[in-house]
Amino acid sequence: MKRVAVVVFPGSNCDADTLDAAQAAGSDAYYVWHRDTDLQQADVVVLPGGFSYGDYLRSGAIARFSPVMAAVAEHTRAGGPVLGICNGFQILCEAGLLPGALMRNAGLKFLSRPVRVRVEAADTPFTCRYERGEELVVPIAHGDGRYVADQKTLAELRANAQVVWRYVGDNPNSSVDGIAGVCNAARNVVGIMPHPERRNAPALGGQDGARVFLSMEARNATQPASDVRAVGGRHLRV
Repeated sequence: MKRVAVVVFPGSNCDADTLDAAQAAGSDAYYVWHRDTDLQQADVVVLPGGFSYGDYLRSGAIARFSPVMAAVAEHTRAGGPVLGICNGFQILCEAGLLPGALMRNAGLKFLSRPVRVRVEAADTPFTCRYERGEELVVPIAHGDGRYVADQKTLAELRANAQVVWRYVGDNPNSSVDGIAGVCNAARNVVGIMPHPERRNAPALGGQDGARVFLSMEARNATQPASDVRAVGGRHLRV
Protein backbone atom coordinates (compact mmCIF):
# COMPACT_ATOMS: atom_id res chain seq x y z
CA MET A 1 0.00 0.00 0.00
CA LYS A 2 1.49 3.31 -1.10
CA ARG A 3 1.54 6.28 1.27
CA VAL A 4 0.05 9.21 -0.63
CA ALA A 5 0.44 12.77 0.66
CA VAL A 6 -2.29 15.13 -0.61
CA VAL A 7 -0.96 18.66 -0.13
CA VAL A 8 -3.52 21.26 0.96
CA PHE A 9 -2.96 24.95 0.18
CA PRO A 10 -5.16 27.89 1.20
CA GLY A 11 -7.79 27.79 -1.52
CA SER A 12 -7.52 24.10 -2.41
CA ASN A 13 -11.01 22.75 -3.08
CA CYS A 14 -10.40 19.33 -4.63
CA ASP A 15 -8.33 17.94 -1.78
CA ALA A 16 -11.15 15.84 -0.25
CA ASP A 17 -12.12 14.37 -3.63
CA THR A 18 -8.48 13.56 -4.39
CA LEU A 19 -7.98 11.95 -0.99
CA ASP A 20 -11.10 9.83 -1.48
CA ALA A 21 -10.00 8.75 -4.97
CA ALA A 22 -6.56 7.73 -3.71
CA GLN A 23 -8.07 5.80 -0.81
CA ALA A 24 -10.57 4.10 -3.12
CA ALA A 25 -7.61 2.88 -5.17
CA GLY A 26 -6.13 1.23 -2.09
CA SER A 27 -3.62 3.89 -1.05
CA ASP A 28 -2.92 5.07 2.47
CA ALA A 29 -3.73 8.71 1.68
CA TYR A 30 -3.49 11.61 4.12
CA TYR A 31 -3.34 15.40 4.12
CA VAL A 32 -0.21 17.53 4.43
CA TRP A 33 -0.68 21.24 5.11
CA HIS A 34 1.25 23.69 2.95
CA ARG A 35 3.15 25.10 5.93
CA ASP A 36 4.45 21.69 6.91
CA THR A 37 7.86 20.55 5.75
CA ASP A 38 7.39 16.85 6.45
CA LEU A 39 5.83 14.58 3.81
CA GLN A 40 5.62 11.83 6.43
CA GLN A 41 7.49 9.22 4.43
CA ALA A 42 5.23 9.64 1.43
CA ASP A 43 5.71 7.30 -1.50
CA VAL A 44 3.60 9.56 -3.74
CA VAL A 45 2.72 13.27 -3.52
CA VAL A 46 -0.41 14.79 -5.08
CA LEU A 47 -1.07 18.52 -5.48
CA PRO A 48 -4.85 18.80 -5.97
CA GLY A 49 -6.96 21.33 -7.83
CA GLY A 50 -8.45 24.54 -6.52
CA PHE A 51 -7.39 28.17 -6.29
CA SER A 52 -4.27 28.31 -4.12
CA TYR A 53 -4.03 31.75 -2.55
CA GLY A 54 -7.05 32.73 -4.61
CA ASP A 55 -4.93 32.87 -7.79
CA TYR A 56 -4.49 36.54 -6.86
CA LEU A 57 -1.05 36.96 -8.39
CA ARG A 58 -0.97 34.19 -10.99
CA SER A 59 -2.19 30.61 -10.65
CA GLY A 60 0.36 28.71 -8.57
CA ALA A 61 2.79 31.64 -8.37
CA ILE A 62 2.40 32.15 -4.62
CA ALA A 63 1.93 28.49 -3.69
CA ARG A 64 5.34 27.65 -5.15
CA PHE A 65 6.86 29.47 -2.14
CA SER A 66 4.96 27.43 0.47
CA PRO A 67 7.33 25.62 2.86
CA VAL A 68 6.07 22.21 1.77
CA MET A 69 7.38 22.77 -1.77
CA ALA A 70 10.99 22.34 -0.64
CA ALA A 71 10.07 18.84 0.54
CA VAL A 72 8.17 18.19 -2.70
CA ALA A 73 11.22 19.24 -4.74
CA GLU A 74 13.47 16.96 -2.68
CA HIS A 75 10.99 14.13 -3.16
CA THR A 76 11.18 14.58 -6.94
CA ARG A 77 14.99 14.69 -6.90
CA ALA A 78 14.97 11.35 -5.07
CA GLY A 79 12.79 9.90 -7.85
CA GLY A 80 9.51 10.05 -5.94
CA PRO A 81 6.30 10.31 -8.00
CA VAL A 82 4.45 13.65 -7.91
CA LEU A 83 1.10 14.40 -9.54
CA GLY A 84 -0.33 17.88 -10.04
CA ILE A 85 -4.00 18.14 -10.99
CA CYS A 86 -5.24 21.45 -12.46
CA ASN A 87 -4.02 24.02 -9.90
CA GLY A 88 -1.45 21.44 -8.84
CA PHE A 89 -0.20 21.36 -12.45
CA GLN A 90 0.06 25.15 -12.38
CA ILE A 91 2.04 25.04 -9.13
CA LEU A 92 4.48 22.45 -10.50
CA CYS A 93 5.12 24.60 -13.57
CA GLU A 94 5.60 27.73 -11.46
CA ALA A 95 8.02 25.81 -9.22
CA GLY A 96 10.07 24.71 -12.22
CA LEU A 97 9.33 21.03 -11.62
CA LEU A 98 7.53 20.78 -14.97
CA PRO A 99 8.27 22.60 -18.25
CA GLY A 100 5.99 25.25 -19.72
CA ALA A 101 3.28 27.36 -18.11
CA LEU A 102 -0.52 27.61 -17.81
CA MET A 103 -2.15 30.83 -19.00
CA ARG A 104 -5.68 32.24 -19.28
CA ASN A 105 -8.04 30.21 -21.46
CA ALA A 106 -8.20 31.60 -24.99
CA GLY A 107 -11.85 32.60 -24.53
CA LEU A 108 -11.10 34.26 -21.15
CA LYS A 109 -13.87 32.19 -19.57
CA PHE A 110 -13.86 29.63 -16.79
CA LEU A 111 -14.62 26.21 -18.30
CA SER A 112 -16.27 23.36 -16.42
CA ARG A 113 -17.35 20.36 -18.49
CA PRO A 114 -16.23 16.92 -19.64
CA VAL A 115 -13.57 16.78 -22.37
CA ARG A 116 -12.02 13.98 -24.38
CA VAL A 117 -8.31 13.32 -24.00
CA ARG A 118 -5.94 10.78 -25.52
CA VAL A 119 -3.27 8.99 -23.49
CA GLU A 120 0.05 9.79 -25.15
CA ALA A 121 2.37 8.29 -22.51
CA ALA A 122 1.56 5.12 -20.57
CA ASP A 123 4.93 4.78 -18.85
CA THR A 124 4.54 7.21 -15.95
CA PRO A 125 3.57 6.38 -12.35
CA PHE A 126 0.11 7.85 -13.02
CA THR A 127 -0.70 6.42 -16.46
CA CYS A 128 0.77 2.91 -16.41
CA ARG A 129 -2.70 1.34 -16.09
CA TYR A 130 -3.73 2.93 -19.39
CA GLU A 131 -2.87 2.00 -22.97
CA ARG A 132 -1.12 4.50 -25.21
CA GLY A 133 -3.67 5.92 -27.65
CA GLU A 134 -6.61 5.19 -25.35
CA GLU A 135 -9.23 7.94 -25.26
CA LEU A 136 -10.86 9.07 -22.03
CA VAL A 137 -13.61 11.45 -20.96
CA VAL A 138 -12.56 13.50 -17.93
CA PRO A 139 -13.95 16.82 -16.61
CA ILE A 140 -12.07 20.12 -16.67
CA ALA A 141 -12.69 23.06 -14.33
CA HIS A 142 -10.28 25.94 -14.89
CA GLY A 143 -9.83 29.48 -16.06
CA ASP A 144 -6.07 29.24 -16.57
CA GLY A 145 -5.64 25.97 -18.43
CA ARG A 146 -4.01 27.04 -21.69
CA TYR A 147 -0.67 25.26 -21.81
CA VAL A 148 2.12 27.28 -23.42
CA ALA A 149 5.82 26.67 -24.03
CA ASP A 150 8.52 28.06 -26.29
CA GLN A 151 9.55 26.20 -29.43
CA LYS A 152 12.68 24.71 -27.85
CA THR A 153 10.66 23.29 -24.95
CA LEU A 154 7.99 21.95 -27.31
CA ALA A 155 10.64 20.24 -29.41
CA GLU A 156 12.05 18.60 -26.28
CA LEU A 157 8.60 17.49 -25.13
CA ARG A 158 7.96 15.84 -28.48
CA ALA A 159 11.42 14.29 -28.76
CA ASN A 160 11.27 12.83 -25.24
CA ALA A 161 7.59 11.80 -25.42
CA GLN A 162 6.81 14.00 -22.41
CA VAL A 163 3.26 14.87 -23.48
CA VAL A 164 1.09 12.65 -21.26
CA TRP A 165 -2.46 13.63 -22.33
CA ARG A 166 -3.76 15.55 -25.37
CA TYR A 167 -7.19 17.00 -26.00
CA VAL A 168 -9.03 15.18 -28.78
CA GLY A 169 -11.47 16.88 -31.13
CA ASP A 170 -12.07 19.94 -28.97
CA ASN A 171 -9.15 21.93 -27.58
CA PRO A 172 -11.18 23.83 -24.94
CA ASN A 173 -8.57 26.37 -23.89
CA SER A 174 -6.39 26.50 -27.06
CA SER A 175 -3.42 24.82 -25.39
CA VAL A 176 -0.44 24.62 -27.71
CA ASP A 177 -0.28 21.28 -29.52
CA GLY A 178 -3.52 20.27 -27.73
CA ILE A 179 -1.51 19.50 -24.58
CA ALA A 180 -3.59 18.51 -21.55
CA GLY A 181 -0.77 17.04 -19.48
CA VAL A 182 3.01 16.65 -19.42
CA CYS A 183 5.73 14.94 -17.42
CA ASN A 184 9.32 15.85 -16.62
CA ALA A 185 12.27 14.26 -18.41
CA ALA A 186 12.69 11.73 -15.57
CA ARG A 187 8.98 10.83 -15.97
CA ASN A 188 8.26 10.83 -12.22
CA VAL A 189 6.51 14.24 -12.14
CA VAL A 190 3.21 14.55 -14.02
CA GLY A 191 0.81 17.45 -14.43
CA ILE A 192 -2.68 17.19 -15.94
CA MET A 193 -5.42 19.80 -16.31
CA PRO A 194 -8.51 17.51 -16.34
CA HIS A 195 -9.73 16.17 -12.98
CA PRO A 196 -9.51 12.35 -12.77
CA GLU A 197 -10.89 12.40 -9.21
CA ARG A 198 -14.17 13.70 -10.64
CA ARG A 199 -14.63 10.68 -12.90
CA ASN A 200 -13.46 7.67 -10.94
CA ALA A 201 -16.79 5.98 -10.10
CA PRO A 202 -20.07 5.11 -11.86
CA ALA A 203 -21.87 7.63 -9.66
CA LEU A 204 -19.66 10.34 -11.19
CA GLY A 205 -20.57 9.38 -14.74
CA GLY A 206 -17.75 6.95 -15.40
CA GLN A 207 -14.42 5.57 -14.26
CA ASP A 208 -12.03 6.95 -16.88
CA GLY A 209 -10.04 8.79 -14.20
CA ALA A 210 -9.80 5.91 -11.71
CA ARG A 211 -6.69 4.38 -13.26
CA VAL A 212 -4.67 7.52 -12.54
CA PHE A 213 -4.95 6.54 -8.88
CA LEU A 214 -4.77 2.79 -9.49
CA SER A 215 -1.53 3.38 -11.40
CA MET A 216 0.03 4.68 -8.18
CA GLU A 217 -0.43 1.22 -6.69
CA ALA A 218 0.77 -0.65 -9.78
CA ARG A 219 3.89 -2.79 -9.53
CA ASN A 220 5.59 -1.05 -12.44
CA ALA A 221 5.03 2.43 -11.04
CA THR A 222 8.07 4.43 -9.94
CA GLN A 223 9.48 3.07 -6.70
CA PRO A 224 8.81 5.10 -3.52
CA ALA A 225 11.37 7.61 -2.34
CA SER A 226 11.33 6.28 1.21
CA ASP A 227 14.47 8.19 2.19
CA VAL A 228 12.82 11.60 1.87
CA ARG A 229 12.58 13.22 5.31
CA ALA A 230 11.98 16.64 6.86
CA VAL A 231 10.46 18.10 10.02
CA GLY A 232 7.01 19.37 10.96
CA GLY A 233 3.47 18.15 11.61
CA ARG A 234 0.65 16.80 9.54
CA HIS A 235 -2.23 18.59 11.24
CA LEU A 236 -4.01 21.30 9.30
CA ARG A 237 -3.58 24.77 10.69
CA VAL A 238 -3.28 28.33 9.41
